[in-house]
Amino acid sequence: MSMSELTRILIIDDDEPGRQVMELLLKKAGFAPLSAENGAQGVALVHEGRADLVLVDLFLPDKNGIEILREIRQVAPELEVVVITGHASAETAVQAMKEGAFDYITKPVNFEELKIVIAKACEKQRLLSENVYLRKQLQERFQFSSIIGGSAAMQRLFERMQRIVKTDSTVLIFGESGTGKELVAKALHHNGRRKGHAFVAVNCGAIPESLLESELFGHAKGAFTGAVRDKIGKFEAANHGTIFLDEIGTMPMHLQSKLLRVLQEQEVERVGSTKPIKLDVRVISATNADLEEQVRQGSFREDLFYRLNVIPLQLPPLRERREDLLPLVSHFLDKFCHLMGRPLMSLNKPALDALERYRWPGNVRELENVVERLVALTEQDSIGPDDLPVEITEASERPKGVCLDLSPEGIDMPAAIEELERKMIAKALQMSNGVKARAAALLGLNRTTLVEKMRRLGIC
Repeated sequence: MSMSELTRILIIDDDEPGRQVMELLLKKAGFAPLSAENGAQGVALVHEGRADLVLVDLFLPDKNGIEILREIRQVAPELEVVVITGHASAETAVQAMKEGAFDYITKPVNFEELKIVIAKACEKQRLLSENVYLRKQLQERFQFSSIIGGSAAMQRLFERMQRIVKTDSTVLIFGESGTGKELVAKALHHNGRRKGHAFVAVNCGAIPESLLESELFGHAKGAFTGAVRDKIGKFEAANHGTIFLDEIGTMPMHLQSKLLRVLQEQEVERVGSTKPIKLDVRVISATNADLEEQVRQGSFREDLFYRLNVIPLQLPPLRERREDLLPLVSHFLDKFCHLMGRPLMSLNKPALDALERYRWPGNVRELENVVERLVALTEQDSIGPDDLPVEITEASERPKGVCLDLSPEGIDMPAAIEELERKMIAKALQMSNGVKARAAALLGLNRTTLVEKMRRLGIC
């Protein structure tokens, strides 16, 4: 709401001449005044939703301004009320402000002063309205239904998210780069009980090791050269909300022990300070690495892994949820055509076939970048295979490299496929020196799928 929108100002005052003068001045100033001669009439107009701002005299024939203020706050708590009276005192001013009045002005009213107060009240209401709108937009953006995924793998993920969204349990999200781990973390936060508080994301792999401790836990003045003042860390900034620790597997060992203590004690100590600061923070972590393998190699603490991995969530790579490819393409085309002011574009069938044959090593993030590039660079509204990046067209034309001989006597198909799987897994494990995450990447699988196949095939 702004003053240019003819803000409706309700005047509740039994002084008719004064009320008429106020109406005239407000109308000349570009407002839309209306008036009531007593509290009952004024509250009735508020009930009808006819006011954007209320000016109320503190002393009225039927009730005093404080009582009217209380009634207005019950009917329309978002409505700003300015109390006006000729009987000024510090006590009444303090009481009015405690009851929720926006401001307090004495008679005779200085109209220039009143206009300033009204402008401030309108600005406050505008900011509150914007904040409500932005919160609604955030909630809609991060609803589970806003995450595109009709595949069985994504539906299983949504079901698990739905079960844990109202809890404060620590979550560890596994998934390759570009699968949308931060989007899932935000959805958990914005649909949970902490949605009214901060969501703070930290990419542990993007911050230099020398700065990461201060970034996470803050520092005290004088803790090191350049620490000229106290600084709160990301954990304190996320208090009562959620902190998202991305690429948690890159965290140095000495900080892992400090993070473990934060999780156990729910408190932090700033660098250079011994004073503990109590916290109430939900921790969601994510990794594209094989943390279990890092535990075995000694580069990640086992106790921290189990503390983080209370509820694991596995995001499937795009190549394992092919049925989601076309809906994602449609979504990104709509998004970027709108942003770039273009008519809605489409991909012809050969182009779509090429996208479906591509393995998408960068997952959904790579797909989004490709669609943005296509919308920006393709002149016509229909996108063909010639418009696609060369790495996609070359990959779709490349032979797969798997060939089976079929004898005249025929073969036992299930046994042949099982033997082929066994040989390919053994070869991938050999090439990756036994590291399952690397072997899974070579085979185009996620680690959990590979482990399940190894169990089924009896591969140790």
